[in-house]
Amino acid sequence: MRPDLNRGKQESWKFGVSSNRRFSSPNLMKLLVPGIGIKRWVLLGASGVSVCSIGFAYLLRKVFALSFPDFLPGFYEGFFLLLFGGLVIFAAFYGFHRSVGPLVLESASIDRLANTIYTRRHLGKGPHVVVLGGGTGLSVLLRGMKKYTDNITAIVTVGDDGGSSGRLRRELGVLPPGDFRNCLVALSDDESLVSELFQYRFDQGEGLQGHNFGNLFIAAMTEVTNSFEQALYESSRVLAAHGRIIPATMEAVTLSAILSDGNFIEGESNISEASGGIERLMIRPETASAHEMAVDAICDAQLVIIGPGSLYTSILPNILIEGIRVAIEQTNAKKIYICNVATQKGETEGYSIRDHHNVLKDHSSEYLVDYVIANNTYAELGERFYGALVKDDGVRLTGAELLQMDLVSENHPVRHDSQKLAKAIMEVYDRSGTD
Repeated sequence: MRPDLNRGKQESWKFGVSSNRRFSSPNLMKLLVPGIGIKRWVLLGASGVSVCSIGFAYLLRKVFALSFPDFLPGFYEGFFLLLFGGLVIFAAFYGFHRSVGPLVLESASIDRLANTIYTRRHLGKGPHVVVLGGGTGLSVLLRGMKKYTDNITAIVTVGDDGGSSGRLRRELGVLPPGDFRNCLVALSDDESLVSELFQYRFDQGEGLQGHNFGNLFIAAMTEVTNSFEQALYESSRVLAAHGRIIPATMEAVTLSAILSDGNFIEGESNISEASGGIERLMIRPETASAHEMAVDAICDAQLVIIGPGSLYTSILPNILIEGIRVAIEQTNAKKIYICNVATQKGETEGYSIRDHHNVLKDHSSEYLVDYVIANNTYAELGERFYGALVKDDGVRLTGAELLQMDLVSENHPVRHDSQKLAKAIMEVYDRSGTD
């Protein structure tokens, strides 16, 4: 039987108290009941203000030669009234504080506010970090790094041409929003309903099926503001993101690759499904200009992180943009490459840690990064996961120092654990700062 929803409301309003949980606290009820003393302190404070006003008037009448009855010589009566009124106001504030202060200061909401203010101020003093990549790997990293600093700049690849992002790119001419959406959600406050909304994928509806709400939101905001960058900024405000997200370039980049068998293949989604090994990755146009804000962020960074993510379709497209590559080579920041936990079908099958690093060097320069961080804790993948765990082949890396540690997620053995990875990065950063 359907319950009577109005019954509880009627009973509670008989006593002049809402049934809302926020107003049912016994401590707060005391404040609402007459006789607790709050009115007394308010009236006392008002009396003190009145006395001070009279004292101020007594002082002014000497200046403007107004006729007031004297009861003390000179200005003494004005000063006396101001002093007395001030003491009354102080007593009223003290009494009001004793009545209400403990209830307010001890409330959970005040504690949360204080913790939030402290945390944001602390994070605001964190290192300036730039991360480059795309796909799931980048969002995993951002989810951990936001615990250490608010000064995060994510530089995201724009070569995606599959799924919802690819459809919006072809039909509306916008940059593919999928990776940007994932980064926005990763940098937002945890367990946010709005974050869940941005990740919601329509599973039915003609034209809507397969689209993420966040992708549609960013595309619509781009149309409204006439700017993809402004759309990202407004989306960051909606999600209260702890950093900023910048496209590597504003040009529509297309990926292409030469396979080890000599075949040429074009398109990010096609490269991911290639059956042969990839010999060389290219972008079109080759002269795509780097986003100015991305270059500035790299130059001003204290720490630059490349990866994790799909080596050929998420990492290298950023490095192949000349302005990005040159900025990384010239920055004074410490530079880290995060090697993937597992190999990826069509891209890195059979690759070791050294193979990943060599591909990065072959498409950039010998000393692009200072450190390579890789996982050294291995679990059985079973039939659920495709690929193999990326391991050290025992051959020393050239051009970078290899650091191995436990980085794998217990729930998803082919991915990094956000917190483990962020902690490892900060340990390397802190160590390098004392070298």
